[in-house]
Amino acid sequence: MADHLPPDTTRGHGTQRGGKSGKVADFRYKRPSRPEAKPGDRRNVPRRDGASTPRQKSSPNMQTGHVPRRQAYAALDLGTNNCRLLIARPSGENFTVIDAFSRVVRLGEGLAVSGRLSDEAMERTLAALHVCADKLRRRNVRLARSVATEACRRASNGEAFIQRVKRETGIMLDIISAQEEARLAVLGCHILLEEGNGPAIIFDIGGGSTELVLVQPDEKIPRIMDWLSVPWGVVSLTDTVNGSDENEAKRLDRYVEMRRTVGRSFAEFAERIREHTHSAEPIRLLGTSGTVTTLASLHLELPQYDRQAVDGLIVPSKSMRDISGRLSRMSAPDRKQLPCIGDDRANLVIAGCAILESILDIWPAQQLGVADRGIREGILRSLIAADAEGERSRVALQRMREQDV
Repeated sequence: MADHLPPDTTRGHGTQRGGKSGKVADFRYKRPSRPEAKPGDRRNVPRRDGASTPRQKSSPNMQTGHVPRRQAYAALDLGTNNCRLLIARPSGENFTVIDAFSRVVRLGEGLAVSGRLSDEAMERTLAALHVCADKLRRRNVRLARSVATEACRRASNGEAFIQRVKRETGIMLDIISAQEEARLAVLGCHILLEEGNGPAIIFDIGGGSTELVLVQPDEKIPRIMDWLSVPWGVVSLTDTVNGSDENEAKRLDRYVEMRRTVGRSFAEFAERIREHTHSAEPIRLLGTSGTVTTLASLHLELPQYDRQAVDGLIVPSKSMRDISGRLSRMSAPDRKQLPCIGDDRANLVIAGCAILESILDIWPAQQLGVADRGIREGILRSLIAADAEGERSRVALQRMREQDV
């Protein structure tokens, strides 16, 4: 097969400086009862997690700068494959989700070949964003942040599409950098990291890119030591590495080429982090993506996807490799018949498996943490924290003025 180079080779890295479409979910970030775990599984019990149940009341506290509970905050993440929205209210140090929306829009479909967002993809995405705009209008949203990631970063008509979205829906999308995407993913899911003092990799396999972040434990938020973003996600890798589904041998050839393609993109980062893989403390790994949640569902043999069963699960890495190997040998029609995969993920999951195994190659953790949370939760935590800090500053200023009088 052809020797594939990343479509965008100007990716950054940092150092210590730095189901059905349209389904609406009403869930809360808490630890409910779980199905019986399989042997080898462990549940992570984080120090800080989730939000309160809806019955817990919260009143304004101007002394500390806490924002009134009635105020809502919104985070919208427009990715290469999905459009996702969360609307939440503060609840102590956490938040309660009061509305959510997710739809597969395939915005980046064909982008790897054409370099542009197609008319069909933009229409699908606009339809989903109109739903999001309606939800934002109906909720008492105090602050909102809407971001677009790899598809809009890479597309030659990405900026024009952003302007069209603003005109037609009123939503102001911010095309964020790969570094900001990585930071928000860490902020949104780091509380699910296993306890420990060893280094950790937090990764996010998206539709158009994959971000890997090397972190070290710190007081509240892990310190980012290094990071990498490569333009290989489940959509871009699927569209770039061609192959045949005709028989098992040809399917495996394509899978091997996917692994080789991703491995080359990881090579320099792998060298930089190699010393950390020999830490005296166990190295840890946490993934946030549809790939890891889907594979975790297959590991648990769930009849249908259950976020409460998957979010926070700790799975042996060998099990994830075994499932990846099994899927890579199956035909697309057979994959569609598996619970928790279906039509939407039947083709894309293979690229996700190739990326996941490549991550395990360079960061050989014995087990993998699974997070069904990420960028949107990171945005919400940032918005709520910044607003609370602003409120404290306003209260302090008001007191100073009163004292002067």
